[in-house]
Formats: sequence, structure tokens, C-alpha cells
Amino acid sequence: MILKGTKFQIKVWKYLKNIPRGKVKTYKQVAIGINRPKAARAVANACAQNPYAPKVPCHRVIRSDGTLGGFSSPGGTKTKQKLLKMEGYSLYKH
Repeated sequence: MILKGTKFQIKVWKYLKNIPRGKVKTYKQVAIGINRPKAARAVANACAQNPYAPKVPCHRVIRSDGTLGGFSSPGGTKTKQKLLKMEGYSLYKH
């Protein structure tokens, strides 16, 4: 799959493809993972602009407080929660 976006977006989206099914990362963990530790908000924006969902699984990125955060695909956070549940992730595991 050829990704089209800014260099930063592509870096985020490539990182997201490596988050395993049923696992999540926080926006901050993704920012650290791409060597931009102060860019958590920019990571969230890149997720919001992701036209490749769910193949590029931005639904696997949540807020540091354990809540879902946003989801810009149709259905919003209900869809995000459904996708995570289908993958075996429970928001209440913590």
C-alpha cells in the first residue's frame, strides 16, 4: 500500500501498522515510537486525517487516561470501540 500524506502523517501511519490486533498504544507512546516525544497532539491529528482506516489501524490508539479519544471514521467512537472489541481488546482491562 502506498501511503499519501505529509512526511509526518506517513511516519505515524507506518508506525500504526505495527500495532498488533487486540493491542493499543497511547498517542504519547506513538509519538515516542516515532522519535517525536512531544508530538502527541500531532499524532492525534494524523490519526484523525487517516484515510486508510482500518487497514492503517488508528482505532488502536487511545488517550493516556485509557479513554478512547476521537475517531473520525463513520460512527465515531462507537465504531472505534466496536473494532477494538472485535479484536479482543476491552477498555476495562486496566
